[in-house]
Amino acid sequence: MTTETRTEADPIDEQKLNELVGTSLVDLGAAVHAALAVIGDELGLYAALDDAGPVTSAELAAETDTAERYVREWLRSQAAGGYVSYDPETDRYRLTPEQAYVLADEESPVFMPGAFQLVTSAAKIEPELRDAFRTGEGIGWHEHEEDVFHGTERFFGPSYGAFLIDWVGALNGVDAALKAGGRIADVGCGHGAPTIRMAEAYPDSTVVGVDYHEASITVARERAENAGVADRVDFEVATAKEYDGTDYDLVTMFNCFHDMGDPVGVAAHVRETLADDGAWMIVEPYAEDRVEDNLTPFGRLAYSISTVACTPNSLSQDVGYGLGAQAGEERTREVVTEGGFTRFRRAAETKTSLVFEAKP
Repeated sequence: MTTETRTEADPIDEQKLNELVGTSLVDLGAAVHAALAVIGDELGLYAALDDAGPVTSAELAAETDTAERYVREWLRSQAAGGYVSYDPETDRYRLTPEQAYVLADEESPVFMPGAFQLVTSAAKIEPELRDAFRTGEGIGWHEHEEDVFHGTERFFGPSYGAFLIDWVGALNGVDAALKAGGRIADVGCGHGAPTIRMAEAYPDSTVVGVDYHEASITVARERAENAGVADRVDFEVATAKEYDGTDYDLVTMFNCFHDMGDPVGVAAHVRETLADDGAWMIVEPYAEDRVEDNLTPFGRLAYSISTVACTPNSLSQDVGYGLGAQAGEERTREVVTEGGFTRFRRAAETKTSLVFEAKP
Protein backbone atom coordinates (compact mmCIF):
# COMPACT_ATOMS: atom_id res chain seq x y z
CA MET A 1 0.00 0.00 0.00
CA THR A 2 1.61 3.25 -1.13
CA THR A 3 1.82 6.42 0.93
CA GLU A 4 3.55 8.49 -1.74
CA THR A 5 0.67 11.00 -1.91
CA ARG A 6 1.29 12.11 1.67
CA THR A 7 3.87 14.76 2.46
CA GLU A 8 6.86 14.15 4.66
CA ALA A 9 5.42 16.72 7.07
CA ASP A 10 2.34 14.56 7.53
CA PRO A 11 3.65 10.98 7.43
CA ILE A 12 1.45 7.92 7.62
CA ASP A 13 2.05 5.20 10.16
CA GLU A 14 1.82 2.06 8.02
CA GLN A 15 0.81 -0.15 10.92
CA LYS A 16 -2.01 2.16 12.02
CA LEU A 17 -3.12 2.55 8.42
CA ASN A 18 -3.35 -1.19 7.87
CA GLU A 19 -5.16 -1.63 11.19
CA LEU A 20 -7.78 0.90 10.11
CA VAL A 21 -8.18 -0.72 6.71
CA GLY A 22 -8.61 -4.05 8.48
CA THR A 23 -11.27 -2.53 10.73
CA SER A 24 -13.04 -1.17 7.67
CA LEU A 25 -13.10 -4.61 6.08
CA VAL A 26 -14.60 -6.07 9.25
CA ASP A 27 -17.23 -3.34 9.26
CA LEU A 28 -18.07 -3.85 5.60
CA GLY A 29 -18.62 -7.53 6.27
CA ALA A 30 -20.72 -6.68 9.31
CA ALA A 31 -22.84 -4.22 7.33
CA VAL A 32 -23.75 -6.86 4.77
CA HIS A 33 -24.08 -9.49 7.49
CA ALA A 34 -26.80 -7.47 9.23
CA ALA A 35 -29.16 -7.94 6.29
CA LEU A 36 -28.29 -11.64 6.09
CA ALA A 37 -28.96 -12.06 9.80
CA VAL A 38 -32.44 -10.62 9.27
CA ILE A 39 -32.99 -13.10 6.42
CA GLY A 40 -31.77 -15.96 8.57
CA ASP A 41 -34.20 -14.94 11.28
CA GLU A 42 -37.22 -14.32 9.05
CA LEU A 43 -36.79 -17.48 6.98
CA GLY A 44 -36.25 -19.62 10.06
CA LEU A 45 -32.72 -20.66 9.08
CA TYR A 46 -31.28 -20.12 12.57
CA ALA A 47 -34.21 -21.91 14.21
CA ALA A 48 -33.93 -24.86 11.82
CA LEU A 49 -30.20 -25.12 12.41
CA ASP A 50 -30.84 -25.21 16.14
CA ASP A 51 -33.49 -27.91 15.79
CA ALA A 52 -31.92 -30.10 13.12
CA GLY A 53 -28.16 -29.52 12.99
CA PRO A 54 -25.58 -30.57 12.05
CA VAL A 55 -26.90 -30.30 8.48
CA THR A 56 -25.67 -29.79 4.95
CA SER A 57 -26.82 -26.78 2.97
CA ALA A 58 -29.15 -29.04 0.98
CA GLU A 59 -30.72 -30.42 4.15
CA LEU A 60 -31.22 -26.96 5.62
CA ALA A 61 -32.74 -25.71 2.37
CA ALA A 62 -35.16 -28.64 2.33
CA GLU A 63 -36.03 -28.08 5.98
CA THR A 64 -36.83 -24.39 5.42
CA ASP A 65 -38.26 -24.60 1.88
CA THR A 66 -35.54 -22.33 0.51
CA ALA A 67 -33.15 -22.49 -2.44
CA GLU A 68 -30.02 -24.53 -1.73
CA ARG A 69 -27.60 -22.30 -3.63
CA TYR A 70 -28.60 -19.25 -1.61
CA VAL A 71 -28.53 -21.20 1.63
CA ARG A 72 -25.06 -22.57 0.85
CA GLU A 73 -23.61 -19.09 0.38
CA TRP A 74 -25.48 -17.80 3.42
CA LEU A 75 -24.08 -20.59 5.60
CA ARG A 76 -20.55 -19.87 4.47
CA SER A 77 -20.92 -16.17 5.26
CA GLN A 78 -22.34 -17.00 8.68
CA ALA A 79 -19.50 -19.43 9.40
CA ALA A 80 -16.93 -16.83 8.35
CA GLY A 81 -18.43 -14.41 10.85
CA GLY A 82 -18.55 -16.92 13.70
CA TYR A 83 -22.32 -17.05 13.82
CA VAL A 84 -22.53 -20.65 12.58
CA SER A 85 -20.09 -23.53 13.14
CA TYR A 86 -18.73 -25.53 10.18
CA ASP A 87 -17.23 -29.02 10.11
CA PRO A 88 -15.03 -29.38 6.98
CA GLU A 89 -14.82 -33.14 7.43
CA THR A 90 -18.57 -33.60 6.95
CA ASP A 91 -19.45 -30.36 5.13
CA ARG A 92 -22.11 -29.78 7.77
CA TYR A 93 -23.18 -26.74 9.75
CA ARG A 94 -24.63 -26.32 13.24
CA LEU A 95 -25.23 -23.84 16.03
CA THR A 96 -23.30 -24.23 19.26
CA PRO A 97 -25.33 -23.70 22.46
CA GLU A 98 -23.93 -20.17 22.67
CA GLN A 99 -24.78 -19.38 19.04
CA ALA A 100 -28.29 -20.75 19.53
CA TYR A 101 -28.78 -18.65 22.66
CA VAL A 102 -27.94 -15.50 20.71
CA LEU A 103 -29.60 -16.32 17.40
CA ALA A 104 -32.43 -18.83 17.87
CA ASP A 105 -33.85 -18.40 21.38
CA GLU A 106 -36.33 -15.51 21.35
CA GLU A 107 -36.62 -15.64 25.15
CA SER A 108 -32.88 -15.19 25.64
CA PRO A 109 -31.87 -11.81 27.14
CA VAL A 110 -29.08 -11.68 24.53
CA PHE A 111 -31.26 -12.57 21.52
CA MET A 112 -29.84 -10.45 18.68
CA PRO A 113 -31.91 -10.87 15.48
CA GLY A 114 -34.31 -8.20 16.72
CA ALA A 115 -31.37 -5.79 16.96
CA PHE A 116 -30.37 -6.58 13.38
CA GLN A 117 -33.98 -6.00 12.32
CA LEU A 118 -33.91 -2.65 14.11
CA VAL A 119 -30.63 -1.35 12.69
CA THR A 120 -31.19 -2.48 9.10
CA SER A 121 -34.61 -0.81 9.10
CA ALA A 122 -33.43 2.36 10.84
CA ALA A 123 -30.65 2.75 8.27
CA LYS A 124 -33.24 3.19 5.53
CA ILE A 125 -33.84 6.72 6.82
CA GLU A 126 -30.36 7.66 5.50
CA PRO A 127 -31.53 10.08 2.74
CA GLU A 128 -33.66 12.04 5.22
CA LEU A 129 -30.89 11.87 7.82
CA ARG A 130 -28.36 13.24 5.34
CA ASP A 131 -30.62 16.24 4.76
CA ALA A 132 -31.10 16.65 8.52
CA PHE A 133 -27.33 16.89 8.95
CA ARG A 134 -27.43 19.93 6.66
CA THR A 135 -30.54 21.60 8.07
CA GLY A 136 -30.37 20.62 11.74
CA GLU A 137 -34.00 19.54 11.63
CA GLY A 138 -35.22 16.42 13.38
CA ILE A 139 -36.77 13.13 12.28
CA GLY A 140 -39.59 11.78 14.46
CA TRP A 141 -39.68 8.21 15.70
CA HIS A 142 -42.97 7.77 13.87
CA GLU A 143 -41.25 8.54 10.54
CA HIS A 144 -39.31 5.28 10.58
CA GLU A 145 -40.68 2.17 8.91
CA GLU A 146 -42.60 -0.46 10.83
CA ASP A 147 -39.72 -2.93 11.24
CA VAL A 148 -37.93 -0.40 13.45
CA PHE A 149 -40.72 -0.69 16.02
CA HIS A 150 -40.92 -4.49 15.82
CA GLY A 151 -37.13 -4.79 15.96
CA THR A 152 -37.02 -2.58 19.05
CA GLU A 153 -39.60 -4.77 20.76
CA ARG A 154 -37.76 -7.99 19.89
CA PHE A 155 -34.37 -6.54 20.89
CA PHE A 156 -35.31 -5.12 24.30
CA GLY A 157 -38.26 -7.34 25.22
CA PRO A 158 -36.28 -10.43 26.32
CA SER A 159 -34.00 -8.39 28.58
CA TYR A 160 -37.04 -6.82 30.21
CA GLY A 161 -38.38 -10.31 30.80
CA ALA A 162 -35.11 -11.33 32.42
CA PHE A 163 -34.20 -8.25 34.46
CA LEU A 164 -37.15 -5.89 34.90
CA ILE A 165 -38.60 -7.26 38.12
CA ASP A 166 -35.15 -7.35 39.71
CA TRP A 167 -34.76 -3.69 38.72
CA VAL A 168 -38.08 -2.81 40.36
CA GLY A 169 -36.95 -4.73 43.42
CA ALA A 170 -33.86 -2.50 43.64
CA LEU A 171 -36.07 0.58 44.15
CA ASN A 172 -36.85 1.72 47.69
CA GLY A 173 -40.21 0.34 48.83
CA VAL A 174 -41.72 0.04 45.36
CA ASP A 175 -42.00 -3.75 45.11
CA ALA A 176 -44.04 -3.93 48.32
CA ALA A 177 -46.31 -1.09 47.20
CA LEU A 178 -47.04 -2.79 43.88
CA LYS A 179 -47.67 -6.17 45.48
CA ALA A 180 -50.24 -4.46 47.71
CA GLY A 181 -51.98 -2.99 44.67
CA GLY A 182 -50.32 0.12 43.30
CA ARG A 183 -50.40 2.32 40.23
CA ILE A 184 -47.83 2.16 37.42
CA ALA A 185 -47.32 4.39 34.39
CA ASP A 186 -44.95 3.06 31.72
CA VAL A 187 -44.10 6.08 29.57
CA GLY A 188 -42.70 5.54 26.07
CA CYS A 189 -44.01 1.99 26.20
CA GLY A 190 -43.80 1.20 22.46
CA HIS A 191 -45.36 -2.21 21.85
CA GLY A 192 -45.84 -2.67 25.57
CA ALA A 193 -43.27 -5.36 26.43
CA PRO A 194 -42.29 -3.88 29.82
CA THR A 195 -45.85 -2.73 30.51
CA ILE A 196 -47.17 -6.26 30.13
CA ARG A 197 -44.28 -7.74 32.12
CA MET A 198 -45.11 -5.51 35.09
CA ALA A 199 -48.81 -6.33 34.82
CA GLU A 200 -47.96 -10.02 34.96
CA ALA A 201 -45.65 -9.60 37.95
CA TYR A 202 -48.01 -7.36 39.93
CA PRO A 203 -51.55 -8.63 39.27
CA ASP A 204 -53.07 -6.46 42.02
CA SER A 205 -51.69 -3.27 40.51
CA THR A 206 -53.09 -1.23 37.65
CA VAL A 207 -50.81 -0.33 34.78
CA VAL A 208 -51.07 2.26 32.05
CA GLY A 209 -48.77 2.30 29.02
CA VAL A 210 -48.16 5.64 27.33
CA ASP A 211 -46.71 6.40 23.91
CA TYR A 212 -47.20 9.23 21.43
CA HIS A 213 -47.01 6.75 18.50
CA GLU A 214 -50.58 5.59 17.91
CA ALA A 215 -49.60 2.60 15.75
CA SER A 216 -47.42 1.25 18.57
CA ILE A 217 -50.26 1.65 21.06
CA THR A 218 -52.51 -0.37 18.75
CA VAL A 219 -49.97 -3.22 18.77
CA ALA A 220 -49.51 -2.90 22.54
CA ARG A 221 -53.23 -3.40 23.10
CA GLU A 222 -53.13 -6.56 21.01
CA ARG A 223 -50.11 -7.81 22.95
CA ALA A 224 -51.88 -7.22 26.26
CA GLU A 225 -54.97 -9.06 25.04
CA ASN A 226 -52.87 -12.02 23.93
CA ALA A 227 -51.03 -12.06 27.26
CA GLY A 228 -54.29 -12.12 29.20
CA VAL A 229 -53.68 -8.86 31.08
CA ALA A 230 -55.94 -6.49 29.15
CA ASP A 231 -58.28 -6.29 32.15
CA ARG A 232 -55.67 -4.46 34.23
CA VAL A 233 -53.65 -2.64 31.58
CA ASP A 234 -54.76 0.53 29.81
CA PHE A 235 -52.91 2.28 27.01
CA GLU A 236 -52.94 5.97 26.26
CA VAL A 237 -51.76 7.89 23.20
CA ALA A 238 -49.96 10.86 24.72
CA THR A 239 -46.56 12.47 25.04
CA ALA A 240 -44.34 12.14 28.09
CA LYS A 241 -45.23 15.73 29.05
CA GLU A 242 -48.99 15.27 28.76
CA TYR A 243 -50.02 11.80 29.94
CA ASP A 244 -52.88 11.61 32.41
CA GLY A 245 -53.10 10.43 35.99
CA THR A 246 -51.67 11.21 39.39
CA ASP A 247 -50.46 9.41 42.50
CA TYR A 248 -48.49 6.79 40.60
CA ASP A 249 -46.38 4.57 42.82
CA LEU A 250 -44.04 3.94 39.90
CA VAL A 251 -43.37 5.72 36.63
CA THR A 252 -41.03 3.92 34.25
CA MET A 253 -39.15 4.91 31.10
CA PHE A 254 -37.20 2.23 29.29
CA ASN A 255 -34.47 3.41 26.89
CA CYS A 256 -36.47 6.44 25.82
CA PHE A 257 -35.74 9.33 28.19
CA HIS A 258 -32.79 10.45 26.07
CA ASP A 259 -35.13 10.57 23.04
CA MET A 260 -37.33 13.24 24.59
CA GLY A 261 -37.30 16.71 23.08
CA ASP A 262 -37.72 18.36 26.47
CA PRO A 263 -36.41 15.96 29.11
CA VAL A 264 -36.46 18.67 31.79
CA GLY A 265 -40.14 19.32 31.07
CA VAL A 266 -40.77 15.57 31.07
CA ALA A 267 -39.11 15.27 34.48
CA ALA A 268 -41.30 18.08 35.81
CA HIS A 269 -44.45 16.32 34.56
CA VAL A 270 -43.38 13.00 36.04
CA ARG A 271 -42.82 14.78 39.36
CA GLU A 272 -46.40 16.09 39.24
CA THR A 273 -47.88 12.66 38.54
CA LEU A 274 -45.99 10.69 41.19
CA ALA A 275 -47.31 9.88 44.63
CA ASP A 276 -45.41 11.59 47.44
CA ASP A 277 -43.46 8.40 48.12
CA GLY A 278 -43.46 7.20 44.52
CA ALA A 279 -40.42 6.48 42.37
CA TRP A 280 -39.41 7.14 38.78
CA MET A 281 -37.32 4.36 37.23
CA ILE A 282 -35.26 5.47 34.24
CA VAL A 283 -33.49 2.74 32.26
CA GLU A 284 -30.86 4.07 29.88
CA PRO A 285 -28.09 2.52 27.76
CA TYR A 286 -24.94 1.94 29.78
CA ALA A 287 -22.62 4.94 29.52
CA GLU A 288 -19.76 6.50 31.42
CA ASP A 289 -19.73 10.23 32.05
CA ARG A 290 -16.70 11.01 29.88
CA VAL A 291 -16.71 10.64 26.10
CA GLU A 292 -13.31 8.94 26.07
CA ASP A 293 -14.63 6.21 28.37
CA ASN A 294 -17.47 5.43 25.96
CA LEU A 295 -15.22 4.79 22.96
CA THR A 296 -15.93 1.06 23.15
CA PRO A 297 -17.81 -1.41 20.94
CA PHE A 298 -21.01 -0.86 22.91
CA GLY A 299 -20.47 2.89 22.99
CA ARG A 300 -20.02 2.87 19.25
CA LEU A 301 -23.31 1.02 18.79
CA ALA A 302 -25.14 3.36 21.16
CA TYR A 303 -23.69 6.53 19.62
CA SER A 304 -24.52 5.24 16.13
CA ILE A 305 -28.13 4.35 16.91
CA SER A 306 -28.42 7.66 18.71
CA THR A 307 -27.24 9.45 15.57
CA VAL A 308 -29.72 7.59 13.36
CA ALA A 309 -32.81 7.53 15.59
CA CYS A 310 -32.58 8.95 19.12
CA THR A 311 -31.08 12.39 18.61
CA PRO A 312 -33.12 13.10 15.44
CA ASN A 313 -36.29 12.22 17.36
CA SER A 314 -35.38 14.64 20.16
CA LEU A 315 -34.54 17.38 17.65
CA SER A 316 -37.93 16.90 15.97
CA GLN A 317 -39.78 17.91 19.16
CA ASP A 318 -40.25 21.10 21.14
CA VAL A 319 -37.03 22.34 22.78
CA GLY A 320 -34.92 19.75 20.90
CA TYR A 321 -32.62 19.07 23.84
CA GLY A 322 -30.76 16.24 22.10
CA LEU A 323 -29.58 14.46 25.24
CA GLY A 324 -28.30 11.44 23.31
CA ALA A 325 -28.06 7.76 24.16
CA GLN A 326 -24.68 8.05 25.91
CA ALA A 327 -25.49 10.89 28.28
CA GLY A 328 -24.20 9.03 31.34
CA GLU A 329 -25.21 9.22 34.98
CA GLU A 330 -24.16 12.74 35.89
CA ARG A 331 -25.75 14.40 32.85
CA THR A 332 -28.96 12.46 33.44
CA ARG A 333 -28.89 13.48 37.09
CA GLU A 334 -28.58 17.15 36.11
CA VAL A 335 -31.60 16.97 33.84
CA VAL A 336 -33.75 15.06 36.33
CA THR A 337 -32.95 17.36 39.25
CA GLU A 338 -33.54 20.42 37.08
CA GLY A 339 -37.03 19.02 36.55
CA GLY A 340 -37.73 19.09 40.27
CA PHE A 341 -36.46 15.82 41.76
CA THR A 342 -34.34 15.99 44.90
CA ARG A 343 -33.08 12.39 45.06
CA PHE A 344 -31.37 10.48 42.28
CA ARG A 345 -29.26 7.34 42.39
CA ARG A 346 -28.06 4.40 40.34
CA ALA A 347 -30.22 1.53 41.56
CA ALA A 348 -28.95 -1.28 39.32
CA GLU A 349 -26.96 -1.95 36.19
CA THR A 350 -26.09 -4.56 33.59
CA LYS A 351 -23.39 -4.56 30.97
CA THR A 352 -25.71 -2.65 28.64
CA SER A 353 -28.13 -0.80 30.93
CA LEU A 354 -28.09 1.77 33.73
CA VAL A 355 -31.14 1.81 36.03
CA PHE A 356 -31.75 5.07 37.86
CA GLU A 357 -34.19 5.82 40.66
CA ALA A 358 -35.49 9.37 41.07
CA LYS A 359 -37.69 10.42 43.97
CA PRO A 360 -39.41 13.73 44.78
